[in-house]
Amino acid sequence: MVKVLQILTFFLVVLAMVPAAAHALELPGKLRLTKDAYIAVQPIYYPGFTIVGMAEPAAIISAIVLLVLMPWGGADCWLTVLALFGLVSMHAVYWLFTHPVNNFWLQSENLGRVGSGFFAWGSAGKRSHQSEPHSLDWTQLRNRWEYSHVARAGLAALSFTALVIVISCAGCA
Repeated sequence: MVKVLQILTFFLVVLAMVPAAAHALELPGKLRLTKDAYIAVQPIYYPGFTIVGMAEPAAIISAIVLLVLMPWGGADCWLTVLALFGLVSMHAVYWLFTHPVNNFWLQSENLGRVGSGFFAWGSAGKRSHQSEPHSLDWTQLRNRWEYSHVARAGLAALSFTALVIVISCAGCA
C-alpha cells in the first residue's frame, strides 16, 4: 500500500511541477516582451494550467497520507517530510505571490463562473496599498508573477528529487 501511495504522490508531484517548470523556462523570452505583448500573452494559460493546478493540493494530501502510513523516523520518512515541505511551500508561494497578480492579467477575460470565482478568491484581502496588484507598475507585476514561478519550480524540484530517492532506494537500508 505504501509503495503504491509513494508512486501516486510522485505522479502528482510531477503534474504539479510541470506547469511551474514550463513557466520558469519561458522566463527569458517573456522578459523581452513589450507591455502590450506580455498582457496579450498572459491569458493563454487559462484554463489549461488552472486545471492541472489541482494536482498541487492532491499531492499535498497524498504526501500527508503517505507520512501517516509509513514508519516514522527512517530516511524514507524524512525525505517524504522534505517532499511535503516543498509542496506546501510551493502552494504558499502561489497564494501569496502569484494568485494576487493573476487578477490583473485576467481582468478583461471572460472566465466563466467557476474561473471567475477562483481568481476572485482571496484577491480582496487586507493587504497594504503598496502590495496591491493595481498599485504596482506592470513590470513589478510581471516580475512578481514570473519569479514566483521560478521559486515554485525549484520547490517542486525539491519534492520531486526527495520522492525519486525514496522510490529508487526502496529496501536500500
